[in-house]
Amino acid sequence: MRETSVDRKHAVSTLSPITRPAVADLAAHPRASVLIIGGGINGVATFRDLALQGVDVVLVERGDFVSGASSASSHMVHGGIRYLENGEFRLVKESVTERNMLLRTAPHYVKPLLTTVPIFSTFSGILSAPLRFLTHKQGKPSERGALLIKVGLTIYDTFSRGGGAVPRHRFRGRAASLRDLPRLNPDLAYTASYYDASMHDPERLALDVLRDGLDAGPHARAVNYVEAIGTDDGGVVVRDRETGERIVLRADVVVNTTGPWTDLTNRALGRETAYMGGTKGSHIVLDNPELLAATAGREIFFEHSDGRIVLVYPLKGRVMVGTTDIDADPSQPVVCTEEEVDYFFDLVKHVFPDITVTRDQIVYRFAGIRPLPRHDDTQPGFVSRDYRIERGELGGAPLLSLVGGKWTTFRALAEHLSNDVLGILGRERRVSTAGLPIGGGRDYPSTEAARRVWTVANGDEVGTVRAGQLLERYGTRAAAIIDSLGEHDVPLENAPDYTRDEIARLVADEQVVHLLDLVMRRTSLAFVGAVDEPLLRELAEIAGTVLGWDAGRREAEISATAAELRDAHGVDLHGREHVAG
Repeated sequence: MRETSVDRKHAVSTLSPITRPAVADLAAHPRASVLIIGGGINGVATFRDLALQGVDVVLVERGDFVSGASSASSHMVHGGIRYLENGEFRLVKESVTERNMLLRTAPHYVKPLLTTVPIFSTFSGILSAPLRFLTHKQGKPSERGALLIKVGLTIYDTFSRGGGAVPRHRFRGRAASLRDLPRLNPDLAYTASYYDASMHDPERLALDVLRDGLDAGPHARAVNYVEAIGTDDGGVVVRDRETGERIVLRADVVVNTTGPWTDLTNRALGRETAYMGGTKGSHIVLDNPELLAATAGREIFFEHSDGRIVLVYPLKGRVMVGTTDIDADPSQPVVCTEEEVDYFFDLVKHVFPDITVTRDQIVYRFAGIRPLPRHDDTQPGFVSRDYRIERGELGGAPLLSLVGGKWTTFRALAEHLSNDVLGILGRERRVSTAGLPIGGGRDYPSTEAARRVWTVANGDEVGTVRAGQLLERYGTRAAAIIDSLGEHDVPLENAPDYTRDEIARLVADEQVVHLLDLVMRRTSLAFVGAVDEPLLRELAEIAGTVLGWDAGRREAEISATAAELRDAHGVDLHGREHVAG
């Protein structure tokens, strides 16, 4: 199985071997109609879909929810314009349909994103593009010129306009482009601008999807830090990574949604498969106000000199730069390397040549493995981003293994997978998730006037500014959080945008097990570079009070979190000045 942060800090768990209520419930009731293994976005979306159908469903995740491939995304919900070159028209159609739907069903986390493509030639790529389309091989890099991009965007518009969620693309010449974005490379010939969508808090969106499933009723159960390790007389043996307790779970259908680790999970269950062939994608996050201002609030999306599609993306007051596409071994941990950082600096210089970026501006770096199908000699950039479902058997029960999938299509994928499960169970779908609001997207105020009404209505105790801040962070679920805040709620000393009661509620209600869960997935404190040792100590004190950690456990959690941030994300807390989040 894969190594993750859970493995690197596993010693923490042995300091407090307390059985969690969710694990105790599994042990007491180890039978379900469906067992889902894997709590990334596709696993939790399938969990939600089945829970809404009234299916008795259990989900187990080896680490924290959304801590694997789903946590290393480019924070975009996009139609995949470049998939047109792969001939994946079905995927493009589904992607733009789902993107437009998410703008309506999850407006608290998914927003329209103006994207600009700098173009340096008119006719380049016309001869090589058909070869890429037919062979899916890169060949000698040849930049896509204006004519080719114009054709692609025109086709993309025909897919993308459904529901009128986004405007059509727009071309501009050099002079107009530089008036619009004056720090762009003056050697450009044109820019093309179009709309996709941003996903500024992917982990919180996934937690909303999970919560929707849990709220469907007691027939839906989900537990993190529980791994599938084998089989026993037709059942799946799972182990609580916190206590070592083993439980045999029995289900009518087993669903493997462990992404890049699908084959490794199947092997642990006694089945040898060779479905997967993932690639590594890395990103860095920069605190560079000059670069942030130069983007003018839009994503800069372009083809680098090696033919790779890359991006410069303003996000949360920082600038994210990515991504790479390198073959990777899912059995090994992945990190963003110094060579990749050099690559990112080179691509920034290509587009914004007079803006300097340096390593001391990197506040966070991350890498993940895309859950792509096995691709043999196909170039990584041309491997299909579509998904399929492989059927097998596990101790007499059907085993469904998900191969592929991406953030944008998680709802449609989950519907497809759930329909297959319902067919096996002989049950009918009773609820469609198409158009169904997600979590805090329900009744979300869509205009500035509606937002003012909401913040006034919910700001009696906390004030309208704080109500608006919580609305932005949690959507309309903020109302319940506001109701739960204490009369004397106090801002954190080291991250005053958060309060002590708010953090305590996240820990109590969202299955926080480790301090790292809090700084990386329940909040975006790590992503924006806001974490230092004083903040970790403050958060450990609050989490420890909720979870019953003694002094030794708190120190171990602080050390393990600091080590993970250093080793996997390039964040050295020693000697850092505090950065406000």
